[in-house]
Amino acid sequence: MLRSVLLVTLLMALLSACQVSSLTSIFFDTPSGTVLFQDDFTDPSSGWENLTNDQFGTLDFFDGYYRIQVLGEQQMLWAGPGMNFVDVRLEADMIKVIGSSDDIFGLICRATDPYNFYFFVISSDGYYGIGKMIDGVQSMIDTRGMLPSEVISQGMTGNHLRADCIGDHLEFSVNGQLLARVKDFDLANGDVGLLAGTFDASENVILFDNFSVINP
Repeated sequence: MLRSVLLVTLLMALLSACQVSSLTSIFFDTPSGTVLFQDDFTDPSSGWENLTNDQFGTLDFFDGYYRIQVLGEQQMLWAGPGMNFVDVRLEADMIKVIGSSDDIFGLICRATDPYNFYFFVISSDGYYGIGKMIDGVQSMIDTRGMLPSEVISQGMTGNHLRADCIGDHLEFSVNGQLLARVKDFDLANGDVGLLAGTFDASENVILFDNFSVINP
């Protein structure tokens, strides 16, 4: 099934980790391959939110992971460390632990506020895609929607995701394999982060680990 439209409800007005006015700018010149930021989520004071809402879900630290729990259908939550990058390579490990395969989870870059960012997502049934949120309106940059790939480990298991945001070039790799390459001009810089959401599932819980921001 091709998924061309993702989620209809954005909850980060309630649960956003930071606003653009409080972002820490990271624009200094560094050699390619330099780690600009990393987190293994063993320290709950590292800058990510700990928030719980009985209706929408939870953002918190759990047993050495960062956990995003999404409650309800057609919902999405994301969190970031509150920084401001231009060109970056993002990497993280993600493990699905609760919920059906009717879900998404992944990485975001260039988040200027809760309603504007790029997202790089997979689903537990083996689909992937690159999309964007612009003024609260979501769309897939590839008009074919989310596409299937055997590279993605399905079900209650782990995947390693990488997103490259370099100028107008956006690339998405899963488990070491490049799956998508697109171009888009809408967003130039912003925060980075982690995302999880649901389609028709009532709950989705993803554990995130080894999050890195690298100078490409």
